[in-house]
Amino acid sequence: MIDPSDEAAVQAQLGREPRAIHAIGHRCPCGNPDVVTTEPRLPNGTPFPTTYYLTCPRAASLIGTLEGSGLMKEMEARLGEDDGLAASYAAAHRSYLADRSALGEVPEIDGISAGGMPNRVKCLHVLAAHALAVGPGVNPLGDEVLDRLGAWWEAGPCV
Repeated sequence: MIDPSDEAAVQAQLGREPRAIHAIGHRCPCGNPDVVTTEPRLPNGTPFPTTYYLTCPRAASLIGTLEGSGLMKEMEARLGEDDGLAASYAAAHRSYLADRSALGEVPEIDGISAGGMPNRVKCLHVLAAHALAVGPGVNPLGDEVLDRLGAWWEAGPCV
């Protein structure tokens, strides 16, 4: 059961009612949730592959700036050039799938993780959320995004 104050914080962060929260995936150093772990199927039955969902609007805005800078294309190019990075990113994909599978099986999204894993980079928000939720060393590109963000929480809580 999600604490009502956490659900209220996530609703304020998103500007809408949150859907299918399974747990708080990570807390910002300010104390608020910044990642939620979601059920693999929304209440209306729609498959939802994004197990780790970034909720902090400040972090999301900064990540949007990174996406606009061309970082995703740069990262994806590096996947094609660096076998070690590609192998680590593929392992992150498998980790993501295992985490989602532990929450429930959804055949429609079997083998599909998020963020473009394992071969592409298409959403830095998802990669950062994964890295926050599981900790450093699991998703190398998510870790890199977090390193580039800096201390987004230093200005105080986002809501």
